[in-house]
Amino acid sequence: MLQTAQRTAKSKGKKGAPASLGEAAVGKGAPPHDRFLEAFRWMLLARTLEEKLVSLYRGGQITGGVYIGKGQEAVSVACGIFLEKGDIFAPLIRDQAGRSAFGEPLIDVTRTYLGSRLGPMRGRDGNIHRGRPRDNQLAMISHLGAMVSVTVGALMAKRFRGEKGFIGLSCIGEGGMQTGSFHEGMNIAAVEQVPLVVVATNNHYAYSTPNDREFACHDLIDRAIGYGFEGYTVDGTDLANCLDVIGGAVKRARVGRPPQLVVASILRLSGHGEHDDASYVTDEIKREPFARDCLKVTEHTIVDLKLVDTETLAEWRRDAATQVDVAISTAQKEAAPEGDEEDWCAISTRDLVDSLE
Repeated sequence: MLQTAQRTAKSKGKKGAPASLGEAAVGKGAPPHDRFLEAFRWMLLARTLEEKLVSLYRGGQITGGVYIGKGQEAVSVACGIFLEKGDIFAPLIRDQAGRSAFGEPLIDVTRTYLGSRLGPMRGRDGNIHRGRPRDNQLAMISHLGAMVSVTVGALMAKRFRGEKGFIGLSCIGEGGMQTGSFHEGMNIAAVEQVPLVVVATNNHYAYSTPNDREFACHDLIDRAIGYGFEGYTVDGTDLANCLDVIGGAVKRARVGRPPQLVVASILRLSGHGEHDDASYVTDEIKREPFARDCLKVTEHTIVDLKLVDTETLAEWRRDAATQVDVAISTAQKEAAPEGDEEDWCAISTRDLVDSLE
């Protein structure tokens, strides 16, 4: 059944969080969610990193494309922050906040973008397709709707191995929701009743195609009942709402409820990629409530509720900038792959290749 999401039970803390919040710096106000400040710091780190990546791209130091999650960080961080060891995460190109909250090191990101042979892709692949499969972060497929089926397959494999207590979370945009592979994945997830959460971010444009040319249903969440999912909507500009709703969906999936679909409403605050000026976005759309910058909204909430003082906020910004600068500087000093020396193995391990020769 379709429901309006309500506040959920508080979630436990997680290893790998940003540096300590610092009890002395925390103000008198009560945060709207017990992981609100931690989530804000992941958002801040992601925004700082991606602004730097944009600068490097425009300076000709990054080959390929740069696709950032500006305006989507609140949704993204809520996707990664509640996942536990053993869970499956399938993030997309705008999910740096969620990737970081799930444990992806910044150095892996910068090494991939800058082509270091020490990175997880060893300088061999495009920067947006990176993954950490040993840590259950799946590498993104360009045909984005297909990631739902991949996540379902990973969950079924864990079930066949007799594992317990795990869930999977797959991210998708509203454009990817219109593909055949997405529908197939949603159907098999419901038929097999796997512990899956699908978080769909409606950023109102699939590249340059507006919603009214993408789908004709009144609201994308209406599809949940047809798939056999439980459905919830969320204001993607409101961090507390994202934490409540997505955290609640994760909790329900973990205790055996049907698969969960969450649809978040935001506006992508950048082009499809840094090659795109987003001139097709209308002024009318930019004035909509969903067009707010979630990072600014979150910071205003922190200030208004006096959750921390201004010096602490400034220190958090400096800390994020330092982490990013160190990761980029490290990757820039590392060598690129040598084409005639690298083992350009197309299969995951050399043993598999040798068995075919």
